[in-house]
Amino acid sequence: MENHVLFSLSESIVSKDFCIASYYVSLPPGSDPYEKAKNIAVGQTIGTWIPVPGITDDMRRNYMGRIINIYDLEPDDLNRSISDQSEFQHYIFQIAYPTANFEDSIPLLLTTLLGNDASTSIQAKLIDLYLPPQMLSRFPGPAYGVDGIRALCKVEKRPILLNMIKPCTGFTPDVGARIFYDTALGGIDLIKDDELLGNPSYCPLAERIRAYNQASRAAFEKTGKETIYIPNITDHVSRLLDHAKTAQEAGARIVMVNFAAVGFSALQMLREQTELPIMGHYAGAGPYYEGPLSGVASNLILGKLPRLLGTDIVMINTPYGGYPIKRSRYLRTVQELTLSLSDIRPALPSCGGGVNPGMVETLIDDLGHDIILAPGGAIQGHPLGSRAGVRAMFAAIEAALNKVSLEEAARTCPELKAIEHLWRKEA
Repeated sequence: MENHVLFSLSESIVSKDFCIASYYVSLPPGSDPYEKAKNIAVGQTIGTWIPVPGITDDMRRNYMGRIINIYDLEPDDLNRSISDQSEFQHYIFQIAYPTANFEDSIPLLLTTLLGNDASTSIQAKLIDLYLPPQMLSRFPGPAYGVDGIRALCKVEKRPILLNMIKPCTGFTPDVGARIFYDTALGGIDLIKDDELLGNPSYCPLAERIRAYNQASRAAFEKTGKETIYIPNITDHVSRLLDHAKTAQEAGARIVMVNFAAVGFSALQMLREQTELPIMGHYAGAGPYYEGPLSGVASNLILGKLPRLLGTDIVMINTPYGGYPIKRSRYLRTVQELTLSLSDIRPALPSCGGGVNPGMVETLIDDLGHDIILAPGGAIQGHPLGSRAGVRAMFAAIEAALNKVSLEEAARTCPELKAIEHLWRKEA
């Protein structure tokens, strides 16, 4: 096969209709990385690991993958004996795929990028993905984005505060509404379902929405602050749109869906067929990205893809709550959600996982003000009640914005003082 068909330089490909996938690859000593990259480029597009009849030059020119770069992560230019080398050699492969093969189909894109490991006889982890402008324009992106969610919550500059109903499941709508009401009295912006609660017979979606909205109105009469409820509509894909319609008719103003469970194409369908803002949850996404040698980097699964397909808010994890996510990946995920990307609106990252007043300053320093803080137990488990938990979080936010220590803020905030054991940093 001629080199000009199989290989391309980056400069000659970025202006064309190709996406560029970057993979981390580990190979045994003596392996030929060019042969492995060729297996991916050809095997994931027009061919298989052996030549087959019927492949034409026109197919190769227009529909075959191209090798863009192979980076040796031990960047020496001289040969060494195998005995001097480590057990495996590590590379970054960059492969370009013609977008004509998958157009705007995320299932086919993912199949192309990752779906043929057995045929190509290689383990590869997708760590970056460049999409050309023509392809980006085919995806809807967030309908509301950061500005739209801020307007809905009537919060201009500070981080938005969200809580989730606890316990997660096992209660009726009236029980949940009482929890909602007590929490809303603290003046919180958003309250959502736990991701484990869907549409069970003991707590039906429509009945729950009506009960929680009634609780929100009752709290508003006392506080003057409107708390918006986010119901979870995650379910079998055949019921997803019906749940969205039911939620809207019952008075929901935002809905939540677990994109890791329903799939990215179901998320895109929901975005294209509902008027409501969408909060995306990641529950169960770990198997996509936790493997060091296979899968997809977390910043793509939790950042770029859900943003492209229409989430206005995306739950993410942080390295501060016990989950061993790398700080660099968490930061990159937020960048994928918020940095300029063609005409796609930015999405709001919602930081969860053990969030408490002691994390607030760090999260704001890391990410800025355009975030949602999503404490669970720090509010619902507050010893003075959930409304006190909300007030403690708001005190921590105000302290961080004004560069005041939590110790100083706690002198005038008994709710913050009462959970000092959660946030005090030992010397």
